[in-house]
Amino acid sequence: MRFERCRMLFGEEDFAKLQAASVIILGVGGVGSYALDCLYRSGVGQITILDYDHYDITNQNRQIGSEAVGVRKTEHLQDLYPGIRVIHQQMDLAWLETFDFAPYDLIIDAADTSRVKIELAKREYKKLLMSLGSAKRYDSSKIEVGSIWKSHGDALARKIRNELKKAKFDRNFTVVFSSEQAKCKEKGSFVGVTGAFGLTLCSETIKRILASK
Repeated sequence: MRFERCRMLFGEEDFAKLQAASVIILGVGGVGSYALDCLYRSGVGQITILDYDHYDITNQNRQIGSEAVGVRKTEHLQDLYPGIRVIHQQMDLAWLETFDFAPYDLIIDAADTSRVKIELAKREYKKLLMSLGSAKRYDSSKIEVGSIWKSHGDALARKIRNELKKAKFDRNFTVVFSSEQAKCKEKGSFVGVTGAFGLTLCSETIKRILASK
């Protein structure tokens, strides 16, 4: 059976929670594609992905599905992971203002746009699991999970914290971040870290679902 090993681990009652859960992943690149793979293989019943990009050859060092150069990410991933729901949509502030997150139990934010990440946190912090900077690093042992307010060693985290403080936002949400200092100035990346971010986000999602009543 497809999920036999998952059922052994989680037990029937908790596995039923995974089957009933609904998760949306915002961005399915180097982080989000691994979160998708992990959730799909673990039996999460309703997975929606949102992305607007097409695969580029430069994605092939870190993104699942990136052999399909020139193809929409959402389109190709729907072929690779039958049954998922896809939204081919740019994640911008205009979209965020109108999108309804009510049907989803949890939100994985694996997108890159800091302004949208900040506004998303203000709106949906209770459901949110956010990825911070995973590029420019190669030591997966430096990955941590914690409150946005306790994140450290990450420029994106610092920017988000500062902007939230300016907005007098003091609520809490969970982030995955790395304390490793950036090893280059450009957009260098390593799948051992970006993929580990995605798998960590999946693990945190599974834990959150199993802890729900």
